[in-house]
Amino acid sequence: MHRSAFACLAFITILTLAKSLPNGVHLPLHLGSRARWKRDGGSSEAGLGDASDVTYNVLVRVGQTLTPLILDTGSADLWLVSDGCRELCAHTDLPLYPQAALSPIGQSVHLLYGDSHTSTHAFGPIGTDTVGIAELSVPRQYLAAITDTNTSVLDTGSAGILGLGFAPISLIWRQLMADKGSSLPLALPGRVADAVDTAGLNLRTHTFPSFSSLARPSPYKKRQNPRYLMSWDTDSITTYGPLLTRLATLGVLSRPLVATTLQRDTVSLGDHAGTLSLGALPDGISEDDLTWVPVRGYRASQGGLPPSPQAPYEIYPLVWEVPLDDVFFDGIRLPRSSLSPPSISLSALVDTGNSLIRGPRDVLTHIAARLGDTFDCAIPHNLSFLIGGVLFPVDPRDFARPESLINDIVGLNFGPARAQRCTPALAVTDPPGDGGFLYSWSLGVPFLKSTLAAFYYGNSTHPTRDPPRVGFLSTVPSDAGESLADAVASAALHGGLFPEKSDLAIFDLATGIGPIATQGLLGVF
Repeated sequence: MHRSAFACLAFITILTLAKSLPNGVHLPLHLGSRARWKRDGGSSEAGLGDASDVTYNVLVRVGQTLTPLILDTGSADLWLVSDGCRELCAHTDLPLYPQAALSPIGQSVHLLYGDSHTSTHAFGPIGTDTVGIAELSVPRQYLAAITDTNTSVLDTGSAGILGLGFAPISLIWRQLMADKGSSLPLALPGRVADAVDTAGLNLRTHTFPSFSSLARPSPYKKRQNPRYLMSWDTDSITTYGPLLTRLATLGVLSRPLVATTLQRDTVSLGDHAGTLSLGALPDGISEDDLTWVPVRGYRASQGGLPPSPQAPYEIYPLVWEVPLDDVFFDGIRLPRSSLSPPSISLSALVDTGNSLIRGPRDVLTHIAARLGDTFDCAIPHNLSFLIGGVLFPVDPRDFARPESLINDIVGLNFGPARAQRCTPALAVTDPPGDGGFLYSWSLGVPFLKSTLAAFYYGNSTHPTRDPPRVGFLSTVPSDAGESLADAVASAALHGGLFPEKSDLAIFDLATGIGPIATQGLLGVF
Protein backbone atom coordinates (compact mmCIF):
# COMPACT_ATOMS: atom_id res chain seq x y z
CA MET A 1 0.00 0.00 0.00
CA HIS A 2 1.32 3.46 -0.89
CA ARG A 3 2.22 5.70 2.05
CA SER A 4 -0.52 8.20 1.16
CA ALA A 5 -3.03 5.38 1.47
CA PHE A 6 -1.77 4.67 4.97
CA ALA A 7 -2.18 8.35 5.81
CA CYS A 8 -5.76 8.20 4.55
CA LEU A 9 -6.42 5.09 6.61
CA ALA A 10 -5.16 6.83 9.75
CA PHE A 11 -7.23 9.89 8.98
CA ILE A 12 -10.44 7.92 8.39
CA THR A 13 -9.90 5.85 11.54
CA ILE A 14 -9.75 8.84 13.85
CA LEU A 15 -11.64 11.60 12.06
CA THR A 16 -14.87 10.71 13.86
CA LEU A 17 -13.12 10.97 17.21
CA ALA A 18 -11.73 14.37 16.30
CA LYS A 19 -15.23 15.68 15.62
CA SER A 20 -16.53 14.22 18.86
CA LEU A 21 -13.79 15.77 21.03
CA PRO A 22 -14.06 19.53 20.38
CA ASN A 23 -12.91 20.33 23.92
CA GLY A 24 -9.80 18.19 23.66
CA VAL A 25 -8.57 15.31 25.77
CA HIS A 26 -7.28 15.96 29.28
CA LEU A 27 -5.23 13.22 30.91
CA PRO A 28 -3.76 12.93 34.41
CA LEU A 29 -0.01 12.69 34.66
CA HIS A 30 1.78 10.72 37.34
CA LEU A 31 5.26 10.75 38.75
CA GLY A 32 7.50 7.97 37.58
CA SER A 33 9.73 7.93 40.63
CA ARG A 34 7.21 6.03 42.72
CA ALA A 35 4.98 4.31 40.18
CA ARG A 36 3.17 1.09 41.09
CA TRP A 37 1.71 -1.23 38.57
CA LYS A 38 -1.00 -3.80 39.27
CA ARG A 39 -0.61 -7.16 37.60
CA ASP A 40 -2.55 -10.36 38.15
CA GLY A 41 -4.19 -8.99 41.27
CA GLY A 42 -0.90 -7.84 42.84
CA SER A 43 1.15 -4.70 42.81
CA SER A 44 4.82 -3.79 42.91
CA GLU A 45 6.83 -0.63 43.31
CA ALA A 46 9.57 0.81 41.12
CA GLY A 47 12.09 3.53 41.76
CA LEU A 48 11.85 3.48 45.57
CA GLY A 49 14.37 5.60 47.41
CA ASP A 50 14.34 8.38 44.83
CA ALA A 51 12.83 11.24 46.77
CA SER A 52 12.68 13.93 44.08
CA ASP A 53 10.18 14.78 41.38
CA VAL A 54 11.75 12.91 38.49
CA THR A 55 9.60 12.23 35.45
CA TYR A 56 6.03 12.89 34.42
CA ASN A 57 4.34 10.00 32.66
CA VAL A 58 1.24 9.36 30.61
CA LEU A 59 -0.33 6.00 29.84
CA VAL A 60 0.06 5.02 26.19
CA ARG A 61 -1.27 1.88 24.54
CA VAL A 62 1.10 0.38 21.98
CA GLY A 63 -0.62 -2.56 20.36
CA GLN A 64 -2.06 -4.47 23.32
CA THR A 65 0.47 -3.09 25.81
CA LEU A 66 -0.68 -0.30 28.11
CA THR A 67 2.42 1.24 29.60
CA PRO A 68 3.75 4.49 31.18
CA LEU A 69 5.90 6.69 28.95
CA ILE A 70 7.82 9.82 29.92
CA LEU A 71 6.39 13.00 28.47
CA ASP A 72 9.34 14.67 26.71
CA THR A 73 9.10 17.92 24.76
CA GLY A 74 12.89 17.84 24.33
CA SER A 75 12.84 14.93 21.87
CA ALA A 76 10.52 13.58 19.19
CA ASP A 77 10.93 9.79 19.07
CA LEU A 78 8.56 7.21 20.53
CA TRP A 79 10.27 4.22 22.09
CA LEU A 80 9.57 1.69 24.80
CA VAL A 81 11.53 -1.11 26.38
CA SER A 82 10.66 -4.48 24.88
CA ASP A 83 10.81 -8.03 26.19
CA GLY A 84 13.94 -8.41 24.06
CA CYS A 85 15.83 -6.39 26.68
CA ARG A 86 17.54 -9.01 28.85
CA GLU A 87 20.37 -7.94 31.13
CA LEU A 88 19.22 -4.49 32.23
CA CYS A 89 15.50 -5.27 32.23
CA ALA A 90 15.34 -8.63 33.98
CA HIS A 91 14.11 -7.38 37.36
CA THR A 92 11.38 -4.94 36.36
CA ASP A 93 7.68 -5.54 36.93
CA LEU A 94 6.71 -2.93 34.34
CA PRO A 95 4.79 -4.16 31.31
CA LEU A 96 7.35 -4.64 28.53
CA TYR A 97 6.36 -4.43 24.90
CA PRO A 98 6.46 -7.84 23.14
CA GLN A 99 8.81 -7.71 20.18
CA ALA A 100 6.63 -10.27 18.42
CA ALA A 101 3.89 -7.61 18.19
CA LEU A 102 6.12 -5.20 16.25
CA SER A 103 5.85 -5.04 12.47
CA PRO A 104 9.57 -4.59 11.77
CA ILE A 105 10.99 -2.67 8.82
CA GLY A 106 14.46 -4.25 8.93
CA GLN A 107 16.23 -1.28 10.54
CA SER A 108 17.37 -0.41 14.04
CA VAL A 109 17.95 2.96 15.66
CA HIS A 110 20.55 4.12 18.18
CA LEU A 111 19.23 7.07 20.19
CA LEU A 112 21.65 9.19 22.22
CA TYR A 113 20.33 11.64 24.81
CA GLY A 114 21.80 14.47 26.84
CA ASP A 115 24.64 16.91 26.45
CA SER A 116 28.31 16.73 27.42
CA HIS A 117 27.26 16.43 31.07
CA THR A 118 24.78 13.60 30.57
CA SER A 119 25.01 10.77 28.10
CA THR A 120 22.66 7.81 27.76
CA HIS A 121 21.48 5.64 24.91
CA ALA A 122 18.62 3.43 23.77
CA PHE A 123 18.94 0.89 20.95
CA GLY A 124 16.42 -1.35 19.21
CA PRO A 125 14.57 -2.23 16.02
CA ILE A 126 12.22 0.17 14.26
CA GLY A 127 8.74 -1.02 13.35
CA THR A 128 5.09 -0.09 13.39
CA ASP A 129 2.08 -0.77 15.59
CA THR A 130 -1.18 0.91 16.52
CA VAL A 131 -0.58 3.57 19.19
CA GLY A 132 -3.28 5.15 21.29
CA ILE A 133 -3.63 7.82 23.97
CA ALA A 134 -7.01 7.87 25.69
CA GLU A 135 -9.65 7.96 22.94
CA LEU A 136 -7.17 8.71 20.14
CA SER A 137 -5.64 5.83 18.18
CA VAL A 138 -3.33 5.89 15.15
CA PRO A 139 -2.47 2.80 13.07
CA ARG A 140 1.02 2.14 11.68
CA GLN A 141 2.86 4.48 13.99
CA TYR A 142 6.65 4.14 13.68
CA LEU A 143 8.45 3.47 16.96
CA ALA A 144 11.49 1.71 18.42
CA ALA A 145 11.21 -1.47 20.51
CA ILE A 146 14.28 -1.06 22.72
CA THR A 147 16.47 -4.06 23.46
CA ASP A 148 19.39 -2.24 25.11
CA THR A 149 19.56 0.97 27.14
CA ASN A 150 21.57 2.53 29.95
CA THR A 151 18.89 5.12 30.74
CA SER A 152 17.23 4.82 34.12
CA VAL A 153 13.69 4.88 32.76
CA LEU A 154 12.82 1.56 34.36
CA ASP A 155 14.18 2.72 37.71
CA THR A 156 11.75 5.63 37.66
CA GLY A 157 8.74 3.46 36.92
CA SER A 158 8.66 4.40 33.24
CA ALA A 159 8.88 2.10 30.23
CA GLY A 160 10.06 4.53 27.57
CA ILE A 161 9.77 7.99 26.02
CA LEU A 162 6.93 9.79 24.26
CA GLY A 163 8.66 12.61 22.40
CA LEU A 164 6.50 15.65 21.67
CA GLY A 165 9.04 17.43 19.46
CA PHE A 166 9.01 18.15 15.73
CA ALA A 167 9.69 15.61 12.99
CA PRO A 168 13.09 17.08 11.97
CA ILE A 169 14.53 16.19 15.40
CA SER A 170 13.27 12.59 15.19
CA LEU A 171 16.09 10.20 14.41
CA ILE A 172 13.54 7.53 13.46
CA TRP A 173 12.02 9.87 10.89
CA ARG A 174 15.42 10.82 9.49
CA GLN A 175 16.42 7.18 9.25
CA LEU A 176 13.21 6.33 7.42
CA MET A 177 13.82 9.21 5.03
CA ALA A 178 17.33 7.93 4.32
CA ASP A 179 15.90 4.48 3.63
CA LYS A 180 13.47 6.03 1.13
CA GLY A 181 16.34 7.49 -0.87
CA SER A 182 16.47 10.96 0.62
CA SER A 183 19.90 12.48 1.17
CA LEU A 184 18.72 13.76 4.53
CA PRO A 185 21.64 13.43 6.97
CA LEU A 186 21.16 11.27 10.03
CA ALA A 187 23.24 13.59 12.20
CA LEU A 188 21.48 16.16 14.35
CA PRO A 189 22.80 19.32 16.00
CA GLY A 190 24.56 18.56 19.27
CA ARG A 191 25.87 20.37 22.32
CA VAL A 192 29.50 21.26 21.92
CA ALA A 193 31.58 21.43 25.09
CA ASP A 194 33.96 19.12 26.86
CA ALA A 195 32.66 17.25 29.91
CA VAL A 196 33.20 19.48 32.95
CA ASP A 197 31.97 19.70 36.49
CA THR A 198 29.07 21.95 37.44
CA ALA A 199 30.88 24.82 39.13
CA GLY A 200 29.66 23.82 42.56
CA LEU A 201 26.06 23.47 41.37
CA ASN A 202 24.20 20.17 41.47
CA LEU A 203 27.34 18.21 42.27
CA ARG A 204 25.18 15.29 43.29
CA THR A 205 23.70 14.88 39.85
CA HIS A 206 20.25 13.45 39.33
CA THR A 207 20.05 9.76 38.50
CA PHE A 208 17.80 10.37 35.50
CA PRO A 209 19.33 11.98 32.41
CA SER A 210 18.31 15.25 30.88
CA PHE A 211 16.74 14.91 27.47
CA SER A 212 17.81 18.43 26.62
CA SER A 213 19.18 17.48 23.23
CA LEU A 214 20.16 14.66 20.96
CA ALA A 215 23.82 14.23 20.08
CA ARG A 216 25.28 11.89 17.49
CA PRO A 217 27.67 10.15 17.37
CA SER A 218 29.30 11.38 20.61
CA PRO A 219 28.14 14.01 23.10
CA TYR A 220 31.78 14.68 24.00
CA LYS A 221 33.00 15.39 20.50
CA LYS A 222 32.45 18.67 18.74
CA ARG A 223 30.48 18.06 15.57
CA GLN A 224 29.84 20.10 12.50
CA ASN A 225 26.48 20.19 10.81
CA PRO A 226 26.23 18.93 7.23
CA ARG A 227 26.22 21.76 4.72
CA TYR A 228 24.65 20.08 1.73
CA LEU A 229 21.08 20.09 0.48
CA MET A 230 18.90 17.04 0.11
CA SER A 231 15.45 16.15 -1.11
CA TRP A 232 12.58 15.19 1.12
CA ASP A 233 8.80 15.06 0.88
CA THR A 234 6.51 17.06 3.17
CA ASP A 235 4.01 14.15 3.07
CA SER A 236 6.55 12.11 5.00
CA ILE A 237 5.78 14.12 8.15
CA THR A 238 2.20 12.90 8.05
CA THR A 239 3.16 9.31 7.22
CA TYR A 240 6.39 8.69 9.12
CA GLY A 241 6.51 11.50 11.65
CA PRO A 242 6.24 11.45 15.46
CA LEU A 243 2.90 10.56 17.03
CA LEU A 244 1.82 14.03 18.16
CA THR A 245 3.03 15.66 14.94
CA ARG A 246 0.91 13.17 12.96
CA LEU A 247 -2.13 13.80 15.15
CA ALA A 248 -1.74 17.53 14.61
CA THR A 249 -1.00 17.31 10.87
CA LEU A 250 -3.86 14.91 10.14
CA GLY A 251 -6.31 17.25 11.84
CA VAL A 252 -7.16 14.63 14.46
CA LEU A 253 -6.81 17.13 17.28
CA SER A 254 -9.41 19.86 17.43
CA ARG A 255 -6.45 22.24 17.58
CA PRO A 256 -2.80 21.38 16.81
CA LEU A 257 -1.56 21.88 20.36
CA VAL A 258 -0.74 20.14 23.61
CA ALA A 259 -0.52 21.75 27.03
CA THR A 260 1.13 20.64 30.25
CA THR A 261 0.53 21.60 33.86
CA LEU A 262 2.96 19.96 36.28
CA GLN A 263 2.90 19.96 40.08
CA ARG A 264 5.32 19.23 42.89
CA ASP A 265 5.12 16.25 45.23
CA THR A 266 7.60 17.31 47.91
CA VAL A 267 8.30 20.28 50.23
CA SER A 268 4.89 21.97 49.77
CA LEU A 269 2.19 19.96 48.08
CA GLY A 270 0.15 20.77 45.02
CA ASP A 271 -3.26 19.39 44.21
CA HIS A 272 -2.14 16.81 41.63
CA ALA A 273 0.83 15.54 39.68
CA GLY A 274 -0.25 17.34 36.53
CA THR A 275 -2.33 17.21 33.39
CA LEU A 276 -1.65 16.67 29.70
CA SER A 277 -4.18 18.39 27.45
CA LEU A 278 -4.41 17.33 23.81
CA GLY A 279 -6.11 19.53 21.23
CA ALA A 280 -7.25 22.21 23.67
CA LEU A 281 -6.13 24.30 26.60
CA PRO A 282 -7.16 23.18 30.10
CA ASP A 283 -10.69 24.01 31.16
CA GLY A 284 -11.15 27.64 32.14
CA ILE A 285 -8.02 28.82 30.28
CA SER A 286 -8.26 30.89 27.10
CA GLU A 287 -5.59 31.83 24.57
CA ASP A 288 -5.72 35.43 25.79
CA ASP A 289 -4.59 34.32 29.24
CA LEU A 290 -1.25 33.13 27.86
CA THR A 291 1.85 34.97 26.67
CA TRP A 292 2.71 33.57 23.23
CA VAL A 293 6.17 33.58 21.68
CA PRO A 294 7.47 32.09 18.41
CA VAL A 295 9.57 28.94 18.07
CA ARG A 296 13.03 29.34 16.55
CA GLY A 297 13.48 27.98 13.03
CA TYR A 298 16.77 26.45 11.89
CA ARG A 299 18.18 26.97 8.41
CA ALA A 300 20.03 24.18 6.64
CA SER A 301 23.33 25.88 7.43
CA GLN A 302 22.42 25.62 11.14
CA GLY A 303 21.59 21.93 11.02
CA GLY A 304 17.93 22.37 10.09
CA LEU A 305 16.00 21.06 7.12
CA PRO A 306 16.51 22.61 3.73
CA PRO A 307 13.27 23.41 1.94
CA SER A 308 11.48 20.56 0.27
CA PRO A 309 10.33 20.75 -3.37
CA GLN A 310 6.76 21.18 -2.10
CA ALA A 311 7.73 24.06 0.21
CA PRO A 312 10.85 25.74 -1.20
CA TYR A 313 10.80 28.83 1.06
CA GLU A 314 10.15 27.28 4.44
CA ILE A 315 12.36 27.30 7.54
CA TYR A 316 11.52 24.51 9.98
CA PRO A 317 11.77 24.30 13.76
CA LEU A 318 13.79 21.55 15.40
CA VAL A 319 12.86 21.81 19.08
CA TRP A 320 10.54 23.86 21.30
CA GLU A 321 13.04 26.71 21.52
CA VAL A 322 11.75 30.18 22.40
CA PRO A 323 13.34 33.64 22.70
CA LEU A 324 14.34 34.98 26.11
CA ASP A 325 14.39 38.69 26.83
CA ASP A 326 16.44 38.39 30.03
CA VAL A 327 17.02 36.31 33.16
CA PHE A 328 16.79 37.66 36.72
CA PHE A 329 17.88 36.30 40.09
CA ASP A 330 16.47 37.82 43.27
CA GLY A 331 15.35 40.86 41.29
CA ILE A 332 18.73 41.55 39.66
CA ARG A 333 19.26 41.02 35.96
CA LEU A 334 21.89 38.37 35.33
CA PRO A 335 24.74 39.14 32.91
CA ARG A 336 24.68 37.56 29.50
CA SER A 337 26.98 34.61 29.12
CA SER A 338 30.38 35.34 27.65
CA LEU A 339 30.42 31.75 26.33
CA SER A 340 27.74 32.53 23.75
CA PRO A 341 28.63 34.45 20.58
CA PRO A 342 26.90 37.88 20.53
CA SER A 343 25.44 37.00 17.13
CA ILE A 344 23.24 34.29 18.68
CA SER A 345 20.11 35.68 20.28
CA LEU A 346 19.23 34.50 23.78
CA SER A 347 16.83 31.55 23.79
CA ALA A 348 15.70 28.56 25.83
CA LEU A 349 14.52 25.03 25.21
CA VAL A 350 11.25 24.18 26.99
CA ASP A 351 11.81 20.61 28.12
CA THR A 352 9.49 18.40 30.17
CA GLY A 353 12.10 15.64 30.03
CA ASN A 354 14.69 17.64 31.96
CA SER A 355 14.51 17.36 35.76
CA LEU A 356 16.52 20.58 36.28
CA ILE A 357 16.99 24.07 34.89
CA ARG A 358 20.18 24.15 32.84
CA GLY A 359 22.09 27.26 31.90
CA PRO A 360 25.47 28.72 30.94
CA ARG A 361 28.36 27.80 33.19
CA ASP A 362 29.50 31.38 33.84
CA VAL A 363 25.99 32.63 34.64
CA LEU A 364 25.32 29.76 37.05
CA THR A 365 28.69 30.42 38.69
CA HIS A 366 27.45 33.95 39.32
CA ILE A 367 24.35 32.55 41.07
CA ALA A 368 26.48 30.08 43.05
CA ALA A 369 28.64 32.93 44.33
CA ARG A 370 25.54 34.53 45.84
CA LEU A 371 24.15 31.33 47.34
CA GLY A 372 27.23 29.50 48.57
CA ASP A 373 27.46 25.71 48.70
CA THR A 374 24.01 25.49 50.31
CA PHE A 375 21.41 27.98 51.46
CA ASP A 376 18.67 28.19 54.06
CA CYS A 377 15.64 26.43 52.58
CA ALA A 378 13.27 28.80 54.39
CA ILE A 379 14.60 31.86 52.55
CA PRO A 380 12.84 32.07 49.16
CA HIS A 381 14.96 32.86 46.12
CA ASN A 382 13.54 34.16 42.89
CA LEU A 383 14.83 32.96 39.51
CA SER A 384 12.74 34.55 36.75
CA PHE A 385 12.75 34.43 32.97
CA LEU A 386 11.52 37.41 30.97
CA ILE A 387 9.61 35.91 28.02
CA GLY A 388 7.54 37.98 25.62
CA GLY A 389 7.87 40.96 27.95
CA VAL A 390 6.41 39.07 30.94
CA LEU A 391 8.33 37.74 33.94
CA PHE A 392 7.87 34.04 34.66
CA PRO A 393 9.30 33.14 38.08
CA VAL A 394 10.30 29.71 39.25
CA ASP A 395 8.34 28.91 42.39
CA PRO A 396 10.83 29.07 45.31
CA ARG A 397 9.54 25.66 46.42
CA ASP A 398 10.77 24.25 43.11
CA PHE A 399 14.03 26.21 43.01
CA ALA A 400 15.05 24.89 46.44
CA ARG A 401 16.07 21.24 46.56
CA PRO A 402 16.45 19.99 50.16
CA GLU A 403 19.99 18.70 50.48
CA SER A 404 18.75 15.90 52.71
CA LEU A 405 16.58 14.51 49.91
CA ILE A 406 19.44 14.55 47.41
CA ASN A 407 21.84 12.90 49.83
CA ASP A 408 19.25 10.30 50.78
CA ILE A 409 19.21 9.16 47.15
CA VAL A 410 22.89 8.25 47.33
CA GLY A 411 22.68 6.86 50.87
CA LEU A 412 24.22 9.74 52.84
CA ASN A 413 22.33 10.13 56.11
CA PHE A 414 22.68 12.89 58.69
CA GLY A 415 20.77 14.66 61.44
CA PRO A 416 17.55 16.64 60.98
CA ALA A 417 19.36 19.97 61.31
CA ARG A 418 20.68 19.50 57.77
CA ALA A 419 17.13 19.09 56.48
CA GLN A 420 16.88 22.88 56.35
CA ARG A 421 19.79 23.31 53.92
CA CYS A 422 19.03 23.44 50.19
CA THR A 423 20.81 23.48 46.86
CA PRO A 424 19.43 25.12 43.69
CA ALA A 425 17.69 23.06 41.00
CA LEU A 426 20.34 24.14 38.50
CA ALA A 427 22.94 22.46 36.33
CA VAL A 428 25.37 23.56 33.63
CA THR A 429 24.67 22.91 29.97
CA ASP A 430 26.81 23.45 26.90
CA PRO A 431 27.09 26.83 25.16
CA PRO A 432 25.29 27.36 21.85
CA GLY A 433 26.73 27.69 18.39
CA ASP A 434 29.55 26.14 16.37
CA GLY A 435 27.36 23.43 14.86
CA GLY A 436 25.15 22.86 17.87
CA PHE A 437 21.74 23.93 19.06
CA LEU A 438 21.38 27.67 19.60
CA TYR A 439 19.68 27.81 23.01
CA SER A 440 21.57 28.86 26.15
CA TRP A 441 19.00 27.68 28.72
CA SER A 442 16.94 24.55 29.15
CA LEU A 443 13.75 25.19 31.13
CA GLY A 444 13.00 21.85 32.70
CA VAL A 445 10.58 20.55 35.31
CA PRO A 446 11.27 23.19 38.02
CA PHE A 447 10.19 25.90 35.57
CA LEU A 448 7.26 23.91 34.21
CA LYS A 449 5.91 23.18 37.70
CA SER A 450 5.62 26.96 37.96
CA THR A 451 4.21 27.61 34.50
CA LEU A 452 1.43 26.24 32.31
CA ALA A 453 2.97 25.68 28.88
CA ALA A 454 1.01 25.26 25.64
CA PHE A 455 2.88 23.86 22.63
CA TYR A 456 1.22 24.90 19.38
CA TYR A 457 2.46 22.89 16.37
CA GLY A 458 0.80 25.00 13.71
CA ASN A 459 1.35 23.77 10.16
CA SER A 460 4.18 21.21 10.32
CA THR A 461 4.65 21.02 6.54
CA HIS A 462 4.31 24.74 5.77
CA PRO A 463 5.12 26.62 9.01
CA THR A 464 4.86 30.09 7.44
CA ARG A 465 1.13 29.45 6.94
CA ASP A 466 0.59 28.78 10.64
CA PRO A 467 3.82 29.22 12.66
CA PRO A 468 4.55 27.12 15.75
CA ARG A 469 4.56 28.93 19.08
CA VAL A 470 4.57 28.35 22.81
CA GLY A 471 2.21 29.99 25.29
CA PHE A 472 3.00 30.51 28.97
CA LEU A 473 0.89 31.23 32.04
CA SER A 474 2.47 31.53 35.48
CA THR A 475 0.94 29.35 38.17
CA VAL A 476 3.07 30.64 41.06
CA PRO A 477 0.85 31.87 43.92
CA SER A 478 1.60 35.17 45.59
CA ASP A 479 2.25 33.42 48.93
CA ALA A 480 4.72 30.85 47.54
CA GLY A 481 7.56 32.19 49.72
CA GLU A 482 5.47 31.97 52.87
CA SER A 483 4.39 28.43 51.92
CA LEU A 484 8.03 27.44 51.56
CA ALA A 485 8.92 28.85 54.98
CA ASP A 486 5.95 27.08 56.56
CA ALA A 487 6.96 23.77 54.96
CA VAL A 488 10.54 24.07 56.25
CA ALA A 489 9.35 24.99 59.75
CA SER A 490 7.00 22.01 59.74
CA ALA A 491 9.80 19.72 58.60
CA ALA A 492 11.99 20.90 61.49
CA LEU A 493 9.20 20.10 63.97
CA HIS A 494 8.89 16.61 62.49
CA GLY A 495 12.56 15.76 62.84
CA GLY A 496 13.47 16.64 59.26
CA LEU A 497 10.44 15.16 57.54
CA PHE A 498 9.09 17.04 54.54
CA PRO A 499 5.51 16.51 53.36
CA GLU A 500 5.11 14.23 50.37
CA LYS A 501 2.36 13.34 47.97
CA SER A 502 3.09 10.45 45.66
CA ASP A 503 0.84 9.67 42.73
CA LEU A 504 1.38 5.97 43.05
CA ALA A 505 -0.46 5.45 39.79
CA ILE A 506 -1.95 2.09 40.74
CA PHE A 507 -3.33 1.21 37.34
CA ASP A 508 -5.10 -1.97 36.39
CA LEU A 509 -3.34 -2.59 33.11
CA ALA A 510 -6.43 -4.27 31.68
CA THR A 511 -8.67 -1.26 32.24
CA GLY A 512 -6.27 1.66 32.61
CA ILE A 513 -8.17 2.86 35.70
CA GLY A 514 -6.18 5.11 38.06
CA PRO A 515 -4.27 6.89 39.45
CA ILE A 516 -4.72 6.98 43.23
CA ALA A 517 -2.98 9.75 45.18
CA THR A 518 -1.63 9.26 48.68
CA GLN A 519 -0.13 11.69 51.14
CA GLY A 520 2.41 11.21 53.88
CA LEU A 521 5.78 12.32 55.17
CA LEU A 522 9.05 11.93 53.35
CA GLY A 523 11.75 10.54 55.59
CA VAL A 524 14.98 12.45 56.11
CA PHE A 525 17.38 10.69 58.44
